[in-house]
Parts: sequence; structure tokens; C-alpha cells
Amino acid sequence: MNKEKEMILNGSLWKVCYKLSLPAIIAMVLYGLNVIFDGVFVGRLVGETAFAGISIVYPLTQLSLGLGSLVGVGAGSYLSILLGEDDKETQGKIVGNANLISIVVTIVMMLLGFVFMKPLLKAIGADGETLTFAISYFRITLIGSIFWIVGLAYNMIVRAEGKMKTAALMMGIGLVVNIISNYILMKIFNMGIAGAAWGTNIGMFVYALLFVIYCKRGGASFNANIFTVRADKEIIKEIVSLGMSSLIMSVMGIIQSVIILRALKTYGSDLDITFYGAVFRIFNFSLTPIYGLMRALQPVAGINYGAQKYERSISSFKIFSFVALVVMLPFWLVAMINPWLILGSMLPKVTFDLGYIFSFRIFMSIAPLLSVTMTAMTFWPSIKKATPAMVIGLGRQLFLYIPLMIILPKIFGIQSIYIGSFIIDLSLSVIVILVLSKDFRSLRKMKEKNKA
Repeated sequence: MNKEKEMILNGSLWKVCYKLSLPAIIAMVLYGLNVIFDGVFVGRLVGETAFAGISIVYPLTQLSLGLGSLVGVGAGSYLSILLGEDDKETQGKIVGNANLISIVVTIVMMLLGFVFMKPLLKAIGADGETLTFAISYFRITLIGSIFWIVGLAYNMIVRAEGKMKTAALMMGIGLVVNIISNYILMKIFNMGIAGAAWGTNIGMFVYALLFVIYCKRGGASFNANIFTVRADKEIIKEIVSLGMSSLIMSVMGIIQSVIILRALKTYGSDLDITFYGAVFRIFNFSLTPIYGLMRALQPVAGINYGAQKYERSISSFKIFSFVALVVMLPFWLVAMINPWLILGSMLPKVTFDLGYIFSFRIFMSIAPLLSVTMTAMTFWPSIKKATPAMVIGLGRQLFLYIPLMIILPKIFGIQSIYIGSFIIDLSLSVIVILVLSKDFRSLRKMKEKNKA
């Protein structure tokens, strides 16, 4: 038994949380900074119109990461359970099947992306110079999409082993490479928005390369078989089913952003699009500690579930979600108290009036409650219950977000987008807590059944 697995199964959960969460939070903060730095470089070195261009295309670029999450969350969740069950034979087939899924989804995404690129961007609301910037950025990120997908997936597999420090180091190196590449390509070679896209591609390539090096040097706690491509029906089914909720959330998030951007284009101005792009990036960055705790929770809940330590899985969720709340509060408080400081870091030449500041604060105000909601989305696949995550992810968008984001701006104006978002996520948090309570009772019954 490797030391990470031993600690996860038998160590103090508070100590486990500390040891796994700190590097996981650092890793996700680094990832969040990756997105922030792209915005900073474009906003400062190219200009407001270019920033509007990458803000419009941002939801589409997230599809690569959504597909990476499909593979990474699915393979990682399944691997954690297999580690708990000590099923070495199936562990050795995980990466080969993850590679096959990654290749297939990359090919499909690239074909659709290149064929429908211009209609998609126009449908979102890009036109004129903004469309030119958006096409330039999106085309280049599509070229490097295989590295976005496998880079994220491989990093999640490392986290699934409980090796958060290793995963954080990989992400940190990728971030440094991305920042240096952005500076060289945009500042020195004057490549503009194309330099930002190529810089991100280079960073993602490094993520993938580091995992290959990690495996070839024997760092993995299981037989990774990095250069294999396998098609095991049952394993693919498990990976896809456990990772589907993550992909659905990403796709629904993309649709949500597309609808909001269309509303901003129809009822607002270019400044509204620029503002939303900045707020969305800042909001996501404020959630990075929660993302870190989510990733740290996954191997703890999964390995203990696989070892039939169900009460320990429940306790891990409670501890990790509480710590997620505590850790994300400092940045959130700064953002709520001084929005001008945070917004000015990206757009120093733009002045936002009190209406924009109110929208910023109302949109950000839901973030603390997401420590439970988002952690639950990781917990469910880790205990082989992907259905609640999929149903809630779909329901949030199809029955709440999408209809309201179409109706509200038309009747009440742009500010209703931010107020509506707050109300939707507040309602969702209540639903998540009720479903979790039911699942906790089910796990405890399984525990009693096993004892009997």
C-alpha cells in the first residue's frame, strides 16, 4: 500500500484534508491565475476590443476543458475506487482507455469547431473587429485542443492517486511556461491575441508532457501504461458515466454563457460584454480554492468508498466542504469590499459606475454557498452516484438558467442577469443539501448491511 493510500484510509481526516488540500488549492489557484493572466496580457497589451473578443470566445474554449474533465473526472474517480478495492489489473487499463476517449473527442471537437467556427461566434454576438479577434484566438486553441484535453485529464489522474503535490508542481510549471510564452509572443514578438492563444497551448502541452515523464520515471502508484490505447467496453462505460456530470456542467455552462453574451449584445453594449468577461474570470478565480478542495476530496471519498469505509467518505465531504468555505473567504471579501481594485487589475483604463459595481457584488455574493454545491458534484461520482450530479447540472441550466436568462434581460434589463444568477444558485444550494442528506442515509444503511 502506497503512503498516500495508507494516509487516506487510516489517517486523521483533518490531517488528510490539510496535506492534500494545500497543494490542490495551490494547483487550482495557479490554474485560475492562468486564465487571469491571459486576460491581463490581452487587456493591457492589445486592448479593450481584443479583451471583448476573447471574452466572447471564452465559453467555446472551455469545451476543451470540459472534455478534459469528462476524461479526467471519470478516469480519476474510477481509479480511486479501484485503488480502494486494490484491483491492480483494472488499474493498469485506465490510462489506455482514457487515451482513446481523449483522441476521439478531440477529433470530433476539432471537426465541428473548424466547420462551424464563424457561425458559432456570430451566434454568440461577435462581429466586426471583435469577430476577427475571436476567430484568431479560437482557431489557435482548437489546434492545440488535444493538449488541453489530455493535459487536464492526466493531471486529474495524478490527483486521483492522492498525489496533490505532484499535480500542483506540474500545474505550476505549466503556468510559468504559459506566462513566459505569453510575454515573449505578445510583448517581444508582437503577436497580439494570437500570442496569448499559442502561449496557452504551450502551457497545456507542458502539462501533458510532465505526466508522460512522471509515468516513464515510475512515479505512478499503479501501472499507468502511458503510451497504450485501449478499448475496454466496461472501463470506457465507467469512465464516461462517472465523468459525464462534469462534461454536462461544462457544456451547460457554455450554453449559459452564449445566451448571456447574446443578451448583452442585444440589450447592452461592448462595455457590458467586456465587464461580464472580467466578472466571470474573477468569479471563477474566487472559486479556485473550492476547485482545489473538490480535487483533494475526490481520492479521499473514492478510495474510502472502494474500501467500504462509507462513514469516512461522508465525514471527508463535510470536512472538505467546510475548509473550502473558509479558504475562499479572504479573496471573496476583498472582491466584495473593493471591486474597483479587482476589476482594475484587468481593465485599468475602464471606469465602471455604481450600477456595474452592484452587478459585480450581487453576482459574487453566491460564491460562499458554492463550497457545498460544487464539492457535492465531485463527491457523487466518487461514490459511484453520478446521476444526482447530472440531473442537477442539467436541471439548473435547462429549467432555470437558460429560460430566465432569455426572459429576464428582455423585461428587466442587463442587471437582471446578475440578480437572476444569484437567485438560481441560492435555490440550487438548498436542493443539493437535501439530496446529500438522502445519500448520506443510504451510505449509512450500506454500512449497517455490510456489518450484518
